[in-house]
Amino acid sequence: MDWFEQVDGYCERTDFTYWSEPLNAVTNIAFIIAAVILWRRSAGVPLARVLTAVLFMIGVGSYLFHTHATIWALLLDVAPIGAFILIYLFAVNRDIVRMRGWVAFLATLGFFPYAAAVIWMTEQVLFLAISNFYWTVPLLLIIYAVPLRRRPGIASGFMIGAAILTTSITLRSVDEMLCETITFGTHFLWHVLNGIMLGWMIHVYTRHMLATDRAGR
Repeated sequence: MDWFEQVDGYCERTDFTYWSEPLNAVTNIAFIIAAVILWRRSAGVPLARVLTAVLFMIGVGSYLFHTHATIWALLLDVAPIGAFILIYLFAVNRDIVRMRGWVAFLATLGFFPYAAAVIWMTEQVLFLAISNFYWTVPLLLIIYAVPLRRRPGIASGFMIGAAILTTSITLRSVDEMLCETITFGTHFLWHVLNGIMLGWMIHVYTRHMLATDRAGR
């Protein structure tokens, strides 16, 4: 694999100069801002702190990808996203669903066959295939929200997250479709909304953990 092979997948990029995607690069500040705000609020909740650090890394990785546009930068973009999903899923399984640690870990590993199945299904629909992997997340949030519906703070939090993410995935997917109409594309809105959505999901988890801690005192 050529780690320095360059990648052009967005309307805004017209060449391979560093600032060819200014909006796509700069809007990664949304992840950084969310991480800075939530770092202080997540004090005392170790996994929330880990998620906040990973959120910061998502912003940095995405910035590097939208400026360097290489395979190595793409890896730095997608790896923190995958890590965030798995860590958050483990946190939900252990601390919200209340599985034992090893059961929560095994349930988290179940994400891989689940994702493979969802990717296969979305590949059958042209529009959904564009962002096939990302559709696994809002669907999973809905799946978890249903059995947790008697815990409104959690269920509604997951549904709000799913709604925001569905909107952002849609905007990501139409980016190249609208190039002739919107020359700078819509991918930058994916960053803004995802910064809000991931920050919101950390907030939902942190709020639950702090409330549980207070109730246990």
